Amino acid sequence: MAEMLLSASQQRRVKAMTAAMGSAGRAAVPLLLCALLAPGGAYVLDDSDGLGREFDGIGGVSGGGATSRLLVNYPEPYRSQILDYLFKPNFGASLHILKVEIGGDGQTTDGTEPSHMHYALDENYFRGYEWWLMKEAKKRNPNITLIGLPWSFPGWLGKGFNWPYVNLQLTAYYVVTWIVGAKRYHDLDIDYIGIWNERSYNVNYIKVCTTLISFCL
Repeated sequence: MAEMLLSASQQRRVKAMTAAMGSAGRAAVPLLLCALLAPGGAYVLDDSDGLGREFDGIGGVSGGGATSRLLVNYPEPYRSQILDYLFKPNFGASLHILKVEIGGDGQTTDGTEPSHMHYALDENYFRGYEWWLMKEAKKRNPNITLIGLPWSFPGWLGKGFNWPYVNLQLTAYYVVTWIVGAKRYHDLDIDYIGIWNERSYNVNYIKVCTTLISFCL
């Protein structure tokens, strides 16, 4: 009897709420019924059908040519306050992931980020500001995930063509040197590497790059 009275009470509540909301409320009746008629108690997790995708966290991007270029020149204490709001755990945005552009000497929307290799025999791992930004992020959250992604590639990789996949080994070497340089000169572990922002991928290049990363790291 008590269950019947409870059911009747729930139905009256649905009708009252539907009448108050008009046609929009009638469309929402199934959702209201689910909410009102759901059994109480603990929420049961069932993985008998397998697990879904894992939530990796909330991230931010410093790329597209100078989108965060001005931050490094902010005066203190404002610069540190902004960095705290971005990366400090349980404070502000509290970002879990930071993706940065691997500079390629090309205009990539808002500006140009310098490459660590302007030409084949050139290596400099202190150009630009992405190294600084990653270190500031790690300083505040040692567990933050770091991702590198090329928006553009230096012209010399294309051997006269505007295409980085002309020589797969050379382009893979170029990207891997950036990963190795991040560790050697800045003690930064890069967790993931992207292929090419908003452009076509090349399966053979991915294989070559993966093999070279496995060999060098």
